[in-house]
Amino acid sequence: MDHLRADAERNRQRIVDAAREVFAEDGLGASMRHVAARAGVGEPTLRRRFGSKSALVAEVFDDKIAAYAQAAETAQRDPDAWRGFTTLVREMAEMQLADRGFAELLTMTFPDSMRVEQHRRRAYEALGRLIARAQKAGSLRNDFSPEDLPMLLLAHAGVAAAGGAVAAAFSGRLLAYLLEAFAAPGARPLPAAPSAAATYRALLGLQRNAG
Repeated sequence: MDHLRADAERNRQRIVDAAREVFAEDGLGASMRHVAARAGVGEPTLRRRFGSKSALVAEVFDDKIAAYAQAAETAQRDPDAWRGFTTLVREMAEMQLADRGFAELLTMTFPDSMRVEQHRRRAYEALGRLIARAQKAGSLRNDFSPEDLPMLLLAHAGVAAAGGAVAAAFSGRLLAYLLEAFAAPGARPLPAAPSAAATYRALLGLQRNAG
């Protein structure tokens, strides 16, 4: 029995390691079959360990989304709210550039029971506090919305996925343009942001498409 459990754990770790490589290279659209082939196991074996792609993604990226939540909470505590905000935006961009799967993960949602969703919500709540502080300090434009962060991440995910050899250069310029636009007071009023509920539904749609 111990031997069987040890074999099962080895298979599970092979699957997680393979998924980490495949998602980093190809993004979350990669198939479960591709992950199984990289791990050297059959797809039925993979699905016995992970009943859905969401469960596999959550396992693969748990440590990274926890680090993202910690970075958001650290930024929220920065005495200079604008510095905290811009530092966090750049850190998120670096995470996206380093791992294509993580680039897409930041725009996804998961069932509330999953630890990865709890980390994501911690980050979102810290961001909300950081945005409010930066606006109160007069450094972030007053019409900036928390729903602008998913928009930024979606735009930057495109750079991370399609920029190739110049992705880092594109990233730097995109962030510079966006942060200039985010800074107070803002040259012109912005169109209304989508509601939090509409943004949530859109992100759920992205997750279904990735599956």
